[in-house]
Amino acid sequence: MGLSISLLFLMSLLFSDLNVIQSATTEYTTLIYKGCAKQQFSDPSGLYSQALSAMFGSLVTQSTKTRFYKTTTGTSQTTITGLFQCRGDLTNHDCYNCVSRLPVLSDKLCGKTIASRVQLSGCYLLYEVAGFSQISGMEMLFKTCGKNNIAGTGFEERRDTAFGVMQNGVVSGHGFYATTYESVYVLGQCEGDVGDSDCSGCVKNALEKAQVECGSAISGQIYLHKCFIAYSYYPNGVPRRSSSSSSSSSGSGGSSSSDPSSSTGATGKTVAIIVGGAAGVGFLVICLLFAKNLMKKKHDGTFSLLALFHTCICKHAYIQTTNTCTCDEE
Repeated sequence: MGLSISLLFLMSLLFSDLNVIQSATTEYTTLIYKGCAKQQFSDPSGLYSQALSAMFGSLVTQSTKTRFYKTTTGTSQTTITGLFQCRGDLTNHDCYNCVSRLPVLSDKLCGKTIASRVQLSGCYLLYEVAGFSQISGMEMLFKTCGKNNIAGTGFEERRDTAFGVMQNGVVSGHGFYATTYESVYVLGQCEGDVGDSDCSGCVKNALEKAQVECGSAISGQIYLHKCFIAYSYYPNGVPRRSSSSSSSSSGSGGSSSSDPSSSTGATGKTVAIIVGGAAGVGFLVICLLFAKNLMKKKHDGTFSLLALFHTCICKHAYIQTTNTCTCDEE
């Protein structure tokens, strides 16, 4: 009985940690928003569906190599342009895991529409048929602002300073930049084919919208057609974590300081180390119990395997004899 309790307890600890790893590594796949054209494909021959499927396959394949890719598929009458982009601090592995979900989500959320955009927390996918009406790169597609406000504490001044640092950084970072300034974490990214000058203008526009739309909210995200920004304020200091980014890719690289809510790779590694440590400690405890009970039974010349793992679980002090426990419940 004691052996079963000990093993079950150790297994519960290990599987609990594994659940933490799983939740951490999927955090960048949270759905942020979707945009679906109202018009559906007129596709009696199935050519559009074939072109769309081929484009999805090409995008997913490329996501193992780069964090931005744009392509065109189909014939002159069924041309479809599509692209994906991953957040600049994701590894290629995480980028692939994120992008590979998008084709299924696009079909589920939008169906066979002539244009679709699905934005996850770590990546997005966009496609449109030839001739689809274009919008300005500064068009706001989505916004979200934190429910908590922190006016009158100097927060807005710190946030605006952080915004200025990020606007300059996104140029030097060639399309992606993230940093922390006095407990304010900021991140900005432009679409991979946007030049540095246009990127700066787009990010500036997004930051101005954040100031107006979110006011003194402690967090916010603004998504324009060609760029997006996000910020979060941590009154007790931004949690320190390592970036999960690898080498930068065209249009989405640059200097970065990982968002504590998004550094999934480092979190997974950290928890994996904890799991290994917990397993090691558990094994050591079992070995010590084995040695202790072996010495006790040495004089008798025999021993029971179950007796080696016979433990007492009491709220207070206990007395353990050969095979019995007496708890002091008071």
